Amino acid sequence: MPLYSYRCKACDHSFEALVRSSETPACASCGSQDLERLVSQVAPDGKSATVLKGARAQAAREGHFSNYSRSELKRR
Repeated sequence: MPLYSYRCKACDHSFEALVRSSETPACASCGSQDLERLVSQVAPDGKSATVLKGARAQAAREGHFSNYSRSELKRR
């Protein structure tokens, strides 16, 4: 199920919900189903490589090398 962003037209509350594309959730604030589906924000480019590098460094400090590929293990 995809994650959709909604804005309630009744109380102007914005929220995200995991729903099927054919379903409409109820507002978490007022319970209304008069919602507007919003365009969700995407993750900015370039952050995932930094996060992955940090996670791999932490795994190396803790002695867990199972998340490295064979070519990366040879460089260490």
